[in-house]
Amino acid sequence: MTADGIPVAPGTGTARPIRRRWYLDQYLIAWAVVIAITSGLMMIGKQEISWAFKVPRDLRLPLKGQISDLMEWLVNSADLGLFTFYEFTRGIAWLLEKPLDLVTSMLSTGLMSGQGSSATQLLPPFSWIAVIAVIAAMGKYAKDWKLAALVGGCFTYLAVFGQWEGAMITLSSILIAVPFGISGGLLVGVMAFRWAWFEKIVTPILDLMQTVPVFAYLVPILYLFGFGPVAAMIATIIYAMPPMVRITVLALHQVPTEVRDLGNMVGCTGRQMMLKVLIPSSLPSLMVGVNQVIMLSLNMVIIASMIGAGGLGFDVLSALRRLDIGAGIEAGTAIVVLAIALDRLSRAVADKASPVHKVDPPKNLVLRHPYTSFVAGTLLITSILSLAVPFFEAYPRDWTVTTGTFWSDIVQYINVNFFDQLEAFKTFLLLNVLIPSKRFLLALPWPMVVAAIGLAGLQLGGWRLALLTGSLALFAAMVGLWDKTMITVYLCGISVIIASLIGIPIGIAAAARDRLGKITGIVIDTLQTLPSFVYLIPVVMLFRVGDFAAMIAVVAYAITPAIRYTMLGIRQVNPQLVEAGIVSGCTPLQLLLKIKLKLALPEIMLGINQTIMLALSMLVITALVGTRDLGQEVYIALTKADTGRGIVAGLSIAFVAIIADRLITAGAKRAKARLGLD
Repeated sequence: MTADGIPVAPGTGTARPIRRRWYLDQYLIAWAVVIAITSGLMMIGKQEISWAFKVPRDLRLPLKGQISDLMEWLVNSADLGLFTFYEFTRGIAWLLEKPLDLVTSMLSTGLMSGQGSSATQLLPPFSWIAVIAVIAAMGKYAKDWKLAALVGGCFTYLAVFGQWEGAMITLSSILIAVPFGISGGLLVGVMAFRWAWFEKIVTPILDLMQTVPVFAYLVPILYLFGFGPVAAMIATIIYAMPPMVRITVLALHQVPTEVRDLGNMVGCTGRQMMLKVLIPSSLPSLMVGVNQVIMLSLNMVIIASMIGAGGLGFDVLSALRRLDIGAGIEAGTAIVVLAIALDRLSRAVADKASPVHKVDPPKNLVLRHPYTSFVAGTLLITSILSLAVPFFEAYPRDWTVTTGTFWSDIVQYINVNFFDQLEAFKTFLLLNVLIPSKRFLLALPWPMVVAAIGLAGLQLGGWRLALLTGSLALFAAMVGLWDKTMITVYLCGISVIIASLIGIPIGIAAAARDRLGKITGIVIDTLQTLPSFVYLIPVVMLFRVGDFAAMIAVVAYAITPAIRYTMLGIRQVNPQLVEAGIVSGCTPLQLLLKIKLKLALPEIMLGINQTIMLALSMLVITALVGTRDLGQEVYIALTKADTGRGIVAGLSIAFVAIIADRLITAGAKRAKARLGLD
């Protein structure tokens, strides 16, 4: 018997309980039963027991039609009393349209009179020189001259490479969407912090918002708010808000108890405690959320262009439709450059210490507010000069530089000289990996797949996880999307395996060498800021449309977490344990396999989890290159404005993501506990 009364295996003398081995045997028996029944059903075949491979139509849930009917009722019949629901949504769109038009007129179109082709420009937009000067002044104010040079150089790049007009349209949308995303996320986060019941309600909603594909957002938004930049901006706000909510809740919970006690001692009310104590104390963490809202808003610009956003996203989308790799890479690079400038600027603002006020500030208004005075003076002078000198109004087209021909020539050279090798590689993977995997998954009976997922949840996390994962897997079968879900799982699974086989060794090598680690960090940072659509253009031109092209694009887009988390896990291994291994006579390979990889396994599993999330988000976009999975279902729903079809397919993708997330997270916790790291 052990100290806590658990019987010991006879004859061993160890403290390993028999109960644990008994549970292990039970799981082995359960898995053997599931595999045996699955094999038997597959041998019998679909013709004899069709219900085991596709849910009969009479038993399917009619969610598509019900959601579409609900949307029709909201738009056409719902009455809120003083106004209809349709008038309510269009009123919101009208309110958002006014500030967007104002900012767009200042940065891009100028002050216009009239509409359509008869519109005339009364005043030009702000000069490109003024915008660059203002952004550089913001960099100097936030940090130093180095940041000013970086952000000013990024905006100069946009002008020199002919991307200024599209960038300013995109920036206009960002400048309006980001404040709404920040304020909305902050408000919901504060409510979740104050009321535990509200946090329990909002948490699964946030999970769905972050896992449901963005394309699924677009269908109801397009239906409710119409086609145009405002609808695109609303979709951007919904997409970018969840991280701000989560970070707000986390930041408020992390405020030291001493600070809260001090607020209580001075007699703060609940509102004063929040506004005067908690939020100011958690401001550095909240600024991280602001940074995330900005980055996600920029990540949304291409998808939002599909419902009328315009700007750089529309340029990338147009290049993809024309298969113009040069124009697509240039517009995509412009999005990356804009993202770098806004990212560095927002981080500098987050890190900036509170200014120390002088006892005797200068009486001169200009000296008291030098940055504001510089910005106002620059805008005024350049605006006056732009009325007379075209150079100040817009960067001369004759001076623009393009690299489009260079990128197109590279792809053409590869196609001409390496076509046979690429085709052989593609054919080999299709015939030996992709097609057999696809056929195998499509041949599996859905009840046994649901049972296997539930059993995995039971073994890793208990009955609650089993019920959650099993019911989410059952959803795809009950709404008639089982085959498309299996195709999604097949494409995602193959892509994640390949991304892991490539990314984990790169992460191991980068963690062992500082210089390689720095270079790898720069490369994966660039890959993460590139818009997802940019990956499709060269892939389609090299491999044409189909599952293989989709897989290559997904691997390229989703590989970064596998590299980053592997580097993080290897570097976090306790050096004393590595030293102990060296003293014990371990070879470098033994140190890697027996110590470093085992201890880094939880972080590597989390990296694979993030790789799955990125792969699923990319699979929706690869519907544009001919896949036949859930992503195509969402895309078709968008083109047909079929709300029910889009939401149901989007929920199916979200449930696949949640199943993978919960199982891998539970597995990572078990691995940490087994290694004594929890």
